[in-house]
Amino acid sequence: MASQTNLGDEARLALETFAGRTAGLLSPSLRLGVTGLSRAGKTVFITSLVHNMLHGGRLPMFDAMKSGRIAKSYLEHQPDDAVPRFQYEDHVAALVGERIWPDSTRAISELRLTIDYESASGWGRMFSPGRLSLDIVDYPGEWLLDLPLLSKSYEEFSRDAVSLAELPVRAGLSREWRELAATIDPAAEADEMTARRLAEAFTRYLKAGKDDRSALSTLPPGRFLMPGDLEGSPALTFSPLPALGDARPAPGSLHAMMARRYEAYKSHVVRPFFRDHVAKLDRQIVLIDALQALNAGPAAVADLERALTEILSCFRPGARNILTDLFLRRIDRILIAATKADHLHHESHDRLEAIVRRLADRAISRASASGAEIEVLAMAAVRATREGTVRENGDTLPVIIGTPLQGETIGRDTFDGATETAIFPGDLPRDPKVALEESGNRAPIRFVRFRPPKLERTSEGVTLSLPHIRLDRAFQFLLGDRLA
Repeated sequence: MASQTNLGDEARLALETFAGRTAGLLSPSLRLGVTGLSRAGKTVFITSLVHNMLHGGRLPMFDAMKSGRIAKSYLEHQPDDAVPRFQYEDHVAALVGERIWPDSTRAISELRLTIDYESASGWGRMFSPGRLSLDIVDYPGEWLLDLPLLSKSYEEFSRDAVSLAELPVRAGLSREWRELAATIDPAAEADEMTARRLAEAFTRYLKAGKDDRSALSTLPPGRFLMPGDLEGSPALTFSPLPALGDARPAPGSLHAMMARRYEAYKSHVVRPFFRDHVAKLDRQIVLIDALQALNAGPAAVADLERALTEILSCFRPGARNILTDLFLRRIDRILIAATKADHLHHESHDRLEAIVRRLADRAISRASASGAEIEVLAMAAVRATREGTVRENGDTLPVIIGTPLQGETIGRDTFDGATETAIFPGDLPRDPKVALEESGNRAPIRFVRFRPPKLERTSEGVTLSLPHIRLDRAFQFLLGDRLA
């Protein structure tokens, strides 16, 4: 991690970790990172996690809840006053009251959920305070994909970016930027308007890659897609340049300007993000929308695998150790969750897990070698559909039933956002190799987006917790050992 932090950063992290660990002897806490690429469902996952804990959700695979050892869960003030609060209340109002999906993650946010519980063992009840504060850190996966830039020079970044842009799946998307860049002399005098035109064209290419039809995942620099308060700053007004050698750029040249701004981006944006947030995590969940990539074709699937490999390589994985834990934080459990399982019949859920596991094999083996425990899961943090069967041409077909969002289409049918519909989504192949290598030759999944469900109410008028698929298994893997 030498490229991600310097000695001063490491000393500061060690002191902060020691202070946090000693304070945690009386008030234990766990920092859970939640990330994923856009539209994978980070905001929905956190909202459903908190809603189910606060409302005693149906979580049969979550041991602490199943055994009745959780006394209560409640929100508290987060420990980091400089980090925006995750607006849980607003997101619940959108899901439950308006039945619309909340806005996507655009920046870092945090929320503290405290759980009062009884330990499962007599020894634990004697020495454990029976309270765990879960600090949930929500951040865009696009920003995480910037971390590999810390080990690359501007020239290496440019070569990699140009090579990616020339791939068949990206060539059409990047044509405007590549044609413009080809007319630019890197040795020419630095010019602000030229830098701006290049940066804007490069940003349009990255944004086009996020379109549903392309469904690309590896699109750094991440802040070009989510600039926040940096929009228009010199740190975001740069672009890769083609045909650069390894020679030092001439002072005052466009090459020198671009390289300086690239280094400023790393110093002022990427490195602080790692030091202040990623390096302080204990557990991590990575949410991915594998169904969208499968529908988009083999190139999108390959790009998702590339992104997942880069994301997992950015963490600091490692098993817990009573001695080193006092000064070093390591992520000892990572969950890779394929979201939107409610868009498939349950018969395909295991197949979805198998596909994602195969996608992540190389990255998982790298992280596992460092001691982290990694699990793969197909889930839906909020279940928007239910299952049923229909008869068609003498055959019984398994279908999912829900209310598609207004404007969603299948063939010539366009949905109005109010009518409940039964849809046969198609089946994933049993062999994940077929799905990954031949996804362009099979019938696509009928993937449409559904409105959030209408929540059930008890006879007393109490709204029940948000329905889900395997959220309890996610809880058990991420939190179960800390509530034992």
